[in-house]
Amino acid sequence: MANDLAPRFLGTGWTFPPTFSRMRDAVEMSSEDANIRQCLWVLFGTAIGERLMLASYGTNLRLRVFDALTAAVENEISTAVRKAILNWEPRVDVISIDIVEQAPLAGRLSISIDYLVRKTNSRSNLVYPFYLTEATTALPPT
Repeated sequence: MANDLAPRFLGTGWTFPPTFSRMRDAVEMSSEDANIRQCLWVLFGTAIGERLMLASYGTNLRLRVFDALTAAVENEISTAVRKAILNWEPRVDVISIDIVEQAPLAGRLSISIDYLVRKTNSRSNLVYPFYLTEATTALPPT
């Protein structure tokens, strides 16, 4: 019975990026942990104010694109990510957020989030690549 409750609690939604199946004439769906990961990816890639009906949804990570990675900026990014997850992803609890500069000359850093799925008590990790010198967001790994 516990297995039946987990998928309903964890949810099902469109895949990200949206994918369409010609064979089934339908939108591809994701469920459970995959859906959580994809929802987090969308959350981090959405700027606050970008969604008209949910004006406070997202993060302001894009405002940090041209900032040098100082301790203050690192703390602001970590706080913004933690706050966004707290406000918009009720299925998980954040365990830790680590920001690591991957390629300083290329302006790439990784935001690593360790989280616990509340209903299933399973731990997971998401690494979100963030580019400090580009104004674009990368697609999630497939």
